[in-house]
Amino acid sequence: MAESAVSQYAAVDAVERERAGDVVLEVRDVQKTYQVGDDIVVHALDGVSLQIRKGDFIAIIGPSGSGKSTLMHSIGLLDHPTSGEVLVGGTDVTKMAENELARVRNKEIGFVFQAFNLLARTTAIENVELPLIYAGVSATERKERAIEALKRVGLGERLDHMPNQLSGGQQQRVAIARALVTEPSIILADEPTGNLDSKSGIEVMAFLQELHKSGVTIVLVTHDAHVALHAARVVRIADGKITQDYFNKDGERIDAVAELRKMQLTQDAEAVSENES
Repeated sequence: MAESAVSQYAAVDAVERERAGDVVLEVRDVQKTYQVGDDIVVHALDGVSLQIRKGDFIAIIGPSGSGKSTLMHSIGLLDHPTSGEVLVGGTDVTKMAENELARVRNKEIGFVFQAFNLLARTTAIENVELPLIYAGVSATERKERAIEALKRVGLGERLDHMPNQLSGGQQQRVAIARALVTEPSIILADEPTGNLDSKSGIEVMAFLQELHKSGVTIVLVTHDAHVALHAARVVRIADGKITQDYFNKDGERIDAVAELRKMQLTQDAEAVSENES
């Protein structure tokens, strides 16, 4: 597929593009190279351009070594590109000092990680408060906002639970609440179902779909094609280049709530069969 047809958001379905909101983050012609030894240069990203618009739900998918993690680091303002621009709200952040970049990152990006990254000796509410501490929010406001975020993910009754008192799915929901609490422009989720069993993974995807319906902008990084089918838009990357950028059609996109219902019906039928045998 020609590069002009795949690397720009303008190539995506025109009707969907008209529905999209303002650009909240953009990478322009980003190159990222690494020196390996004396002679080898690895092009982790090779001229990547991507626009993320308000209200998007994007799955970035690719195999190991495709460049998807490097692209995630660029979108998340965790790494500087070798060349090119990363714009947040129209401002190029690639030349910012590290302390200024950290301020923008904490304000604009909410992170959800595969391994949850919760502090083990800290309660759910205290984990959710952490980004607000870094942002200098008062203790009273921190607590109020953390409680609201945990209620939003269905954990209003688990405020004082430690991570080891929560299931994997509940821990990931705490991580999502922590990402939401600063009201960022983008939720960036790195393999959010990777450490979960099938049911918990579907529950997390159902919640992300509900967040998207409420207007939250989500970028999901995954290697799993099934997970990518839950997103509205799919960006495929291989060998450091975007190879496809398209919207999942309504008939192809997976509704996680319906998926959960089907799984429960299957489990109920199996239980009845076992009891009758």
